Amino acid sequence: MPNIIIKAPEGVFDADARARLAKAVTDVAKAVEQIGDDPSHGALTWVLFDEFRPGAFFAGGGDPLEQLIPVVVFFRYPEGVLDDAARADAARRLQEVISAAKPAGDLRPVVTSVIMTAVPDGAWGGAGAIWRLPDLARAVGYKHLQHLVAA
Repeated sequence: MPNIIIKAPEGVFDADARARLAKAVTDVAKAVEQIGDDPSHGALTWVLFDEFRPGAFFAGGGDPLEQLIPVVVFFRYPEGVLDDAARADAARRLQEVISAAKPAGDLRPVVTSVIMTAVPDGAWGGAGAIWRLPDLARAVGYKHLQHLVAA
């Protein structure tokens, strides 16, 4: 049940690329979080695109957009869902799917910065309620956390 915010330069990813990328990012999240197979489970993976204008991103004090496509990804997930290996897998897979979504013919490399944040148990609110890990395991169908549902 991650919330994923993708910050990318304005105009790099058109509507079709954003739709493909949202699907690919959702697939990455479902794999690394071990989200259940029921379609309702995947509906709790939210992806938001936030585009920044040229001249609004700096690296080393300069504008890097002529040399590369910088993409910042904020990946928030419930505490206890991802371990070190899953986070490493997520960073690798996100780099791959975002790079694959860039426009054909754009020679600039995509460089991602993925910030993964575990939301402490009891600090996730949704639909007017606080969700704890057993609630999330039930709603999202986390395959590796189903023992919490019975508890």
